[in-house]
Amino acid sequence: MRSWLSRAAAAAMLVAVPIVAAQAASYASLLASSERPDADKARDADRRPAAVLAFAGVKPGAKVAELAPGGGYFTRLLTLAVGPNGHIYTGSARPNPALTAWAGAHPNVTLAAVPPGGALATEPVDVVWTTQNYHDFKNNKIGDSDAAILTNRAAFTALKPGGVYLVSDHEAAAGAGATVTSTLHRIESATVIREVEAAGFRLEARSNLLRHSADDHTLRVQESGIRGHTDQFLLRFRKPRAKR
Repeated sequence: MRSWLSRAAAAAMLVAVPIVAAQAASYASLLASSERPDADKARDADRRPAAVLAFAGVKPGAKVAELAPGGGYFTRLLTLAVGPNGHIYTGSARPNPALTAWAGAHPNVTLAAVPPGGALATEPVDVVWTTQNYHDFKNNKIGDSDAAILTNRAAFTALKPGGVYLVSDHEAAAGAGATVTSTLHRIESATVIREVEAAGFRLEARSNLLRHSADDHTLRVQESGIRGHTDQFLLRFRKPRAKR
């Protein structure tokens, strides 16, 4: 039975590939937007943002809570993707001036400091989004827990039933778990899946969009030669709908 289920799940994910590709094509105009800095556009080939947006199912009018936006690369794309009828709630302890300026120029962006476990938005959202951050959440210890565990719970609370939690990060070696989050800045995807599912989510799909087989998982992600080309997992979790 388990073998049959595994084959069925794999087939479902393969069927989804052309669907994601077709949806990604609709984001082409966003990538060319004059509102995007040239520095962002230079990173597109590595980050494959159109396909990632499609994988997450971000649509015009959607409400998205983005965690730890960094310099705002995805904040800017998410803003354009949801359009004026959508809204981006982006939480950062230390937003940079460029991100602050972007939020000030776009009424559909709310920028706020969100403590671990704090409310991610002022309304239920369709998507909670975080990329290359989960390992850092693990490094923030809070009592007997850490920011990752609290963030997963907050994501579950923030999402509408049926909403998506998108998590992407740098893959660690098999068996490493969360032991190299502060050294190599990586985390094993199996650990993330286990922790997120423990918060009530269901893993719906994983994608190879950001995989790099040349990365052997032994280098710090900031090192020259691997920076921008790390092997990354991309996971889509779903908050279950209430049973009728």
